[in-house]
Amino acid sequence: MFCPFCSEQETKVIDSRLVAEGHQIRRRRECSTCKERFTTFEIAELVLPRVIKRDGSREPFNEEKLRLGLQRALEKRPVSTESVEKAINQIKSSLRATGEREVESELVGNLIMNELKELDKVAYVRFASVYRSFEDIREFGLEIAKLGQVQDGESK
Repeated sequence: MFCPFCSEQETKVIDSRLVAEGHQIRRRRECSTCKERFTTFEIAELVLPRVIKRDGSREPFNEEKLRLGLQRALEKRPVSTESVEKAINQIKSSLRATGEREVESELVGNLIMNELKELDKVAYVRFASVYRSFEDIREFGLEIAKLGQVQDGESK
């Protein structure tokens, strides 16, 4: 690991600790030349599939784009940041579980809608209206009616 202060290659680990519920390792390091100390974080890099968009183009999965989409749908809704992070992790886990190198954007959208349906019904309808390009109020009504049927089915 290069020292960020003097660019020396020789650094030694002084302390290591698990952070982020065991998903990261925090390491305190010291440069052998300038004696400055700094912190590094180590995480497992798990490969997510590329996304095939509707126009046929392909792009790497973008977690930040996912997070922003969820936050936009959940704006001013009573959903904790922790719940959003769990949803993001569930979506990523589902994508990895496909075992595919590439997935259709439709699959990603459906995974997002499934998570939003569990988190917040209003956010789900918001996202669905943009994702499915609702044209008029009738389409909103149909989607809300579907949600009502699902809830009625769950409570019986």
